[in-house]
Amino acid sequence: MVSAIELGEFLATDIPPRKMLLDPWLPKSGLAMVYAPRGIGKTWFAIYTALAAASGREFLGWQAPAPVRVLYLDGEMPAVALQERLAAGVANGFVVSAPGSLNIITPDMQPDFRPMPDLSTPEGQLLLEPHSDAADLIVVDNIATLCRSGRENEGESWLSVQGWALRMRAMGKSVMFVHHAGKSGQQRGSSRREDVLDTVIALRYAKGDDTPQGAHFELHFEKNRTFYGDDAKAREVTLVSDENGSTWGWQHLNDSTFDRVVDRLNEGLSQKDVAIELEVNKGTVSKYARKAREAGLLINDKGDK
Repeated sequence: MVSAIELGEFLATDIPPRKMLLDPWLPKSGLAMVYAPRGIGKTWFAIYTALAAASGREFLGWQAPAPVRVLYLDGEMPAVALQERLAAGVANGFVVSAPGSLNIITPDMQPDFRPMPDLSTPEGQLLLEPHSDAADLIVVDNIATLCRSGRENEGESWLSVQGWALRMRAMGKSVMFVHHAGKSGQQRGSSRREDVLDTVIALRYAKGDDTPQGAHFELHFEKNRTFYGDDAKAREVTLVSDENGSTWGWQHLNDSTFDRVVDRLNEGLSQKDVAIELEVNKGTVSKYARKAREAGLLINDKGDK
């Protein structure tokens, strides 16, 4: 049975404003996706998003107003690797104090070597219910391993997962999907999955920097339904791990590009070579060079060469 509501009644209905799990991009009853190439750091990002939501902490400048209950579905990581990453997050101050605030379903911990639920099937969705019912945020890491039925490049195969996600939203839950990017850098498979999502985040390799670090990427909001302006600006993000733990850092991408242009110019590169290395327009390099010159930041100034 389908229910309809008359316009006047709908407009008169007291609908509370959306609360935030991680302000501004992950609302309560929200659907989001983060995708990236392999090895760029998307699972690190997903784990810390889950820890921030469960602990009520800030992550990359985004604040979790209050702790919520999180269910983390891991489809492929060895248990020891997942444990190490979660332990690093807790050691970094993301302490989840309330029992049951962050529950994990991961392949290596399943009894009798049972397979992980397949969320693209009714049976898999039913298996998850005892755990998802209590959660405010469900992290699905990742689509390839946890939504296995059908073909990625066929929109029809996504419909069952989409239906499940919409049911979760109607129940007041948020879902964040983690997905792989293809060789082109775009998400693998059909773009149809974006239709019902509030937020789509793309993680991309940082340009002009091959320094090995824990994680180093650009973060771009490709869909932002409920926020705009500075909140929606692209960022450069780093995660550096050493004997003292892990440290996240970020800045808006324009600021980051300016810093890299200044560094390359001070290394003696020409503006043309800087533009090629950083994959930016030569006009942008020229503009940043003038800005740096006026601020006295250039120690190896070759003018406009």
